[in-house]
Amino acid sequence: MRRQRRTKIVATLGPASADEATIERLFVAGADVFRINMSHTPHDAMRNYVRMIRAVEQRHSRPIGILVDLQGPKLRLDTFAGGSAEIAEGATFVLDSDRKPGDASRVHLPHPEVLAALEPGHRLLIDDGKVRLVVTEAGKTRAITRVEVGGRVSDRKGVSLPDTTVALAALTPKDRSDLEAALDTGIDWIALSFIQRPEDVAEAKKITRGRAAVMAKIEKPQAVTRLAELVEQADALMVARGDLGVEMPLEQVPGIQKEITHVARHAGRPVVIATQMLESMITSPVPTRAEVSDVATAIYDGADAVMLSAESAAGKYPVEAVQTMNRIAEAVEADPAYHAAIQSHREAPEPTGADAIAAAARQIAETLDLPAIVCLTSSGSTGIRVARERARPPTIALSPNLATGRRLALVWGVHCVVTEEAGDIDAQVARACRIAFREGFARPGQRVIVVAGVPLGTPGATNMVRIAFVGADDAGVD
Repeated sequence: MRRQRRTKIVATLGPASADEATIERLFVAGADVFRINMSHTPHDAMRNYVRMIRAVEQRHSRPIGILVDLQGPKLRLDTFAGGSAEIAEGATFVLDSDRKPGDASRVHLPHPEVLAALEPGHRLLIDDGKVRLVVTEAGKTRAITRVEVGGRVSDRKGVSLPDTTVALAALTPKDRSDLEAALDTGIDWIALSFIQRPEDVAEAKKITRGRAAVMAKIEKPQAVTRLAELVEQADALMVARGDLGVEMPLEQVPGIQKEITHVARHAGRPVVIATQMLESMITSPVPTRAEVSDVATAIYDGADAVMLSAESAAGKYPVEAVQTMNRIAEAVEADPAYHAAIQSHREAPEPTGADAIAAAARQIAETLDLPAIVCLTSSGSTGIRVARERARPPTIALSPNLATGRRLALVWGVHCVVTEEAGDIDAQVARACRIAFREGFARPGQRVIVVAGVPLGTPGATNMVRIAFVGADDAGVD
């Protein structure tokens, strides 16, 4: 199951992909990581998804990542008398703490922390921005707004606050319950929704305690503003363009996507581009040309992964959507302009031993035209640092830890093999050469470069580069 591309594919599971046979077809088609959206998934269904993914993983002997996406704090209006109301443009509309059903002039907002945080001039976007309000007066129990864009609003519609930082807990009670259930099943990545500050990520990491890696979804202006702090806290970033495009002007989203990708690559954090990438394939067997260009742009920018949401979760053509994304990635990465773009955006190594070793390994491998870089990694940090270099030769990560292999399934260009740890560095280098041959990366007579931390098994101690020869007996000889 060696992929012919470096960019990874994340596929969301749902009604269209809820059986093991379809999950296996999605994996064979190119899915490297499966996303489970807890906004729509009960615990029993989540556990069943995990069981089926692990069964596919075992049959194919290839680590598969599982990403559980938490719902996050959802802000919603309360109900209206009659179920809905028509709000006129230019009218005054009040959001208050009165629990009575709403009408065309007011509605209950069941979030006192939002009312406390609103200030004059702040915008409120109702139902993904279909109705827009601007606060003119604000108090602890009500906010008076002017209707900038009117329309019909019905019960429980969502509220977005692009200008307001709300003192909401990063994890709701539902999120905490979902997180504990997910950790108990042994998932690999947790995605945090609607975060505003780095403390939100720190709170989740206190709960996970290393049992899963934490991905910060960037979908609010407040998160964009504090991006540099968030990237230091999070293990990975996701550009959640759907909600980002609601809370910020749509024309700014492409530039923000590029900025987030650049910041993540600079910090050596995996970055996922998500939302509406092949949206038309929910109902059509082929995407639009614009969607193909959108996916290609993310790949040219060097994103670690591109993600399918409703296309694979609820669409008519889930497998075809993965196959299409796979073909796009292969075509882009075969373009000479891709390698030129990747090289032009390559970052200088950080002033650490691990980054210096990773940069040296990439340079040596490219100078000598070696067929592969082999990373011996326990925690996955060596593989991630080498992936940051976006080397032209492929990267093989050898790890004794299955959990590490599963997390690295999200990382650009990393082909992970779970293998027992040899007794000493010479035996491990020999094994690295055998695996490079067995997995189809190197032929007898070629050399590979091996990167490791010595002593072996010490997390984060990348300190060795070694060139090794692949012999005719498939054993590594110096």
